[in-house]
Amino acid sequence: MADILTAIGLMSGTSMDGIDVALVETDGERTLRFGPTMAVLYPAAFKAQIERGLADAKAIKRRADRPGELAALERSITDFHAQAVDQFLTENDLPTHSIDLLGFHGQTVLHRPHEGVTVQLGEGQTLADATGVTTVYDMRAADMVAGGQGAPLIPVFHRALASGLKDGGPVCFVNIGGISNITYVDGETLIAFDTGPGNALIDQWVAQEAGIPFDAGGTIASEGRVVASIVERYMAAPFFQTTGPKSLDRNDFPPLQSGAAELADGARSLARLTAEAIAGSIEYLPKPPKRWIVSGGGRLNASIMGDLTETLADAVVETAEAAGFDGDMMEAQAFAYLAVRAKKGLPLTLPTTTGCREAVTGGVIARIKAS
Repeated sequence: MADILTAIGLMSGTSMDGIDVALVETDGERTLRFGPTMAVLYPAAFKAQIERGLADAKAIKRRADRPGELAALERSITDFHAQAVDQFLTENDLPTHSIDLLGFHGQTVLHRPHEGVTVQLGEGQTLADATGVTTVYDMRAADMVAGGQGAPLIPVFHRALASGLKDGGPVCFVNIGGISNITYVDGETLIAFDTGPGNALIDQWVAQEAGIPFDAGGTIASEGRVVASIVERYMAAPFFQTTGPKSLDRNDFPPLQSGAAELADGARSLARLTAEAIAGSIEYLPKPPKRWIVSGGGRLNASIMGDLTETLADAVVETAEAAGFDGDMMEAQAFAYLAVRAKKGLPLTLPTTTGCREAVTGGVIARIKAS
């Protein structure tokens, strides 16, 4: 039997609202046992600091560049993660020595796959030293060196989840964060790519027009109507006519301009855009999936889920919870799983998931310094 390791995954996604923490016991292949989870929210002022960091990141030319306030922001992000790990261990009565690895994603501030540049802020060695746990970080870089997009990064985890599903046939895992992505699994066939905007445009719209961070539950969208011209304008982007593998930066699609629609109509139209972009991915898949399992914050938006059900009428569309998974913590769990795979030298990415030339392992391992 393959060695089972205990890992904690740490994920701060494109929503930039906090850190998801999840414990997984795994062999890095098919064995998965899920432990406790925890979400740690960033203070509003710190989220705003990260958002300002996105502007600084536009000046990055090389991955090591930290223009403007990014160096200070990176230290703060690392500190927040160290505090989150400490809180997680304390609240779950877990001794440090019981954890083999941390899977540390960091905070993405720039993703330019066609330039071979992706930047996740977070100091892996600092986190390892602060927590006393060996830390695997910078998991996207090796894929880009091998010609890949560096994203999506968790399809191999989706494949492991799919192996436990009872029904056969192709299934699609959908993650709707700031950007949406899918993983198509049919036996050993694994295909993945970003599909388009997820929650990011909706969040930007309601923040701009109503001063609130997001449309909780899709409540605002539920009161609006779809403005077809808005959806059509976004769907005309060249990205949607490009085959995968492909990936996006949060800022690749411009925000909906103020005055383009009433508040509710704008939110409703952008929710429809998210769903149509996901449904349109069928064109690039070998067979139409029989089942779509949706995770990420977008699964809580009733308008997005309703539109997905309508546009994917020949398949089952369900939340991750309905399928027996944790839709909030799937990415954090995935980074725990990926940390174990990285430690064992197993592939994190494949040509069909990121476009890399060959299957690639990855990650930098920050070990605890001898005292």
